Amino acid sequence: MARIVVVSPPFQSHAQPLSVLAGALRRAGDAVHFACAPPFAALAREAGCAFVPLTVTRNANTGIAETTEQEHQEAARLREFLDATRAGPVPALLAQARHRGADLLADPEGILTAVRDLHASLRPDWYLVDQLSYPVTLALHVLGLPYATYCPGHPGYLPAGPDAYFGEPATWPRGIQPDPAARQQLRAAVRANDAAFTALFADFAARHAPHRPPPGRAFALTSPHAVVFCYPPLEELPVPPPGPHALYAGHCTDPAPPVLDRHWRGVLERLRRGADRVVLVAFGTFLSARDDVLRIVARGVRAHSPGTAVIVAAGDRTAALADLIGPQVCVAASVPQRALLSEMDAMVHHGGNNSFTECLAAGVPALVLPFCSDQFAIAHDAERAGAGVVLDPADLTEQAVGHAVSGLFTAPPAGLAHLTAGVRQRGPQWAAARLRAAMAPGGRRP
Repeated sequence: MARIVVVSPPFQSHAQPLSVLAGALRRAGDAVHFACAPPFAALAREAGCAFVPLTVTRNANTGIAETTEQEHQEAARLREFLDATRAGPVPALLAQARHRGADLLADPEGILTAVRDLHASLRPDWYLVDQLSYPVTLALHVLGLPYATYCPGHPGYLPAGPDAYFGEPATWPRGIQPDPAARQQLRAAVRANDAAFTALFADFAARHAPHRPPPGRAFALTSPHAVVFCYPPLEELPVPPPGPHALYAGHCTDPAPPVLDRHWRGVLERLRRGADRVVLVAFGTFLSARDDVLRIVARGVRAHSPGTAVIVAAGDRTAALADLIGPQVCVAASVPQRALLSEMDAMVHHGGNNSFTECLAAGVPALVLPFCSDQFAIAHDAERAGAGVVLDPADLTEQAVGHAVSGLFTAPPAGLAHLTAGVRQRGPQWAAARLRAAMAPGGRRP
């Protein structure tokens, strides 16, 4: 039995799947502590793990970004980012590049002290760290403590070559191709971030652990032992970093999805009384604020996909969309997405990793509308692998949405059944077994 600490940033979309993997490690026989900000203690309890309070960034998202209690500066950056998504892909990515230092590397000194104290208290055998928790990875590197890396998004989040940069999509979907000048502007911004973060990492390591090997490129710093990708092993993915075992988990959802409660069972029964199909529309914990796009999607499906009802996850914008509510339209602040997916005929999502992999595991076709981050690369993979279709949310019409959703029913994506079968053979239990083997003393290649 190993003692393991699983570290997550305070973002629901990261902490939820990581807590599932923590639970799989616990069920395999290990003593597991889940370390995150205090509002996420319930996830540790659900996973059957002990909880350790550890806040690795001032930014936070406990389920709906706009209603999460956080400092004024973090709230202002969120508003700036959401405004940027209205201007298109490159402005959104440039806004994220500008915010990267404050969002991802706010207090490396404080995190080093916290990790050192945590280790002295718990004495774990090894750590499992979310890849975006950069100050934790840097602290573990400086302290020389063994850890595995969990990559929560597209595998391109880990730059695998000298011409790959964090914050620049590894690939783009066919219908979203920024012009060369915009791409050059983005490349300059992500290269500057790469250089700045790398210099900060080098200086920090030189001051705190001059005897340790230098960390190298900051965004490429990863476990020398194992990297768990919450992603299927698709063809033509970026080459993983050399050295560590690359474990493609396929998905990180519970083996038995949550059961719908009485309320949501009633909602489904009501919707299906007047519709042949039901579509879930959800843009994750940040982008539910794009109520303008949610409105176009809901209206487009109802007008141009006959016999289709809609469930919309609207976050803090439920009041703004209340006029859409009717016999075949449900608008709610949040939805039990994992439980609902097994009942859905299709989903419209933003290309987030969780939505993509959960749809694959459930065998649900998707219309993908990417806005930012790694969503463009994920949308490209969904399109190329035959798991769904992609439209540009910056140039969206009700008719295009309705026809795209209807197409998911009349001509289901060709690759979905094969992908679903492969993804279901993996998952958190699969990843936990191979991760334990890789991290055991004298760990073997899984």
